[in-house]
Amino acid sequence: MDRNFARALALVLESEGGWSDKKADPGGATMKGVTLANFRRYVKADAGKADLRKITDAQAATVYRHFYWDAVLGAELPDGIDYAVFDFAVNSGPGRAAKYLQAALGVAQDGRIGPATLAAVKAKPAGVVIDTLCDARLAFLQRLPTWPTFGRGWGGRVASVRRQALLMSATPQVPPGSSPMMPASPGEALTVATPAGGATQPPAVPPAKPPSSGLAGILALIALALGSAAAWVAHLPCNLFGVFCP
Repeated sequence: MDRNFARALALVLESEGGWSDKKADPGGATMKGVTLANFRRYVKADAGKADLRKITDAQAATVYRHFYWDAVLGAELPDGIDYAVFDFAVNSGPGRAAKYLQAALGVAQDGRIGPATLAAVKAKPAGVVIDTLCDARLAFLQRLPTWPTFGRGWGGRVASVRRQALLMSATPQVPPGSSPMMPASPGEALTVATPAGGATQPPAVPPAKPPSSGLAGILALIALALGSAAAWVAHLPCNLFGVFCP
């Protein structure tokens, strides 16, 4: 989803690093992963390498959004899959990333993500799509003649993308401004609304229940029986000898 663009871009920039101008790299001179050609296309038409080296984060984000994220419809892909396809596009081109996603989904590989691809990607578990895509991406890189030179870095990058993409797909996204309600843990005191100007108050404790009415009745009968026995003993002579007792 589009809310993942900033997070995905931060991860891509970690992989891309800073300035690079190696002759063995087919992409040519790059800064923060942005090629001179793309810098000229989206930022400054007559830019040279010196301008590219001074690219700002905002300028880099502009290039990445238009040339890669929007090209693979990152805003419409499920969480995690958006980042996996986006990073693949940055590393190997949007068209190839789209085709490999389509191959993983079993739909026509035309290199353009459209309604059929989006319907298919939303019908499959994200984890399965991510694993299939990363496996195919790694196999593609291993077939390149430059694998002996860049293979170690590429392999580590694909492993990192797989790990982060799976994490993104498994982490529930909380809409901005919302706060999920969590139940109190056992033994944790609950609180009620805070009155104006006062501290948070604990909930009122209900009064203790009076003794059971059944127990009270039994105690009353025992007291009555004891009282009667005491009175009979006090009048024992009268009872035995017929003596008048007041």
